[in-house]
Amino acid sequence: MDKMIFEGLVRSVQPRIRLGRSFDQTHHNYLGFALLVEGSLDEAPSVIWIGIGKAAQAKHLFQVGDSISGECLPVADARLEPVGYYKVSKLKKTWERNLHTIRVYPPWTDLAPELETYRARGHRRLDARTYKGKCITCKWGCRMPVEIMVDHWNPGILQYRFETFCYGPKNCPFYKPGPNRKVPGRGGSVFYEEDWVDEENTRHRGKAE
Repeated sequence: MDKMIFEGLVRSVQPRIRLGRSFDQTHHNYLGFALLVEGSLDEAPSVIWIGIGKAAQAKHLFQVGDSISGECLPVADARLEPVGYYKVSKLKKTWERNLHTIRVYPPWTDLAPELETYRARGHRRLDARTYKGKCITCKWGCRMPVEIMVDHWNPGILQYRFETFCYGPKNCPFYKPGPNRKVPGRGGSVFYEEDWVDEENTRHRGKAE
């Protein structure tokens, strides 16, 4: 398949993370970063999410307000990616926002941290409507594809969905957790992920962190 040419303005830079669930167990796969780009794709107007690797973000330091261009492919399996396009080449920044601009209130659109920072901070569940309406441009927001192994004894039984999370300060005025999540298990059992899970994930951080 021939690659598609994109160019446009970066509207969001967020971590690109896949979440695996197996009843009450979780694991994360840190894929890189997701860029929301408003511009054109093969000369047609478009607003698309593009996935890049950790090394590409470290090299270019993309942030909201930059203009970029490159070539990409549609993702092979949309169930496993938070983006629509990836395998980017000829990536470059055509105009750069001032890197010293710091955002002191939400949504935080200054330079996103390294993936290790997200891992260390931990996340809380985030209401999907709040994510779409308030947090889609914030560096602390994240929409993850979720792969659920329903039965350990039959690992081929998988379910897929998307979940939204917040890595940001606990005192963010936009934050809404949304409903507790349910994870299907073997024999029709269901794990109900209660509030203490989020509290445990972020208990090492203060309210303003």
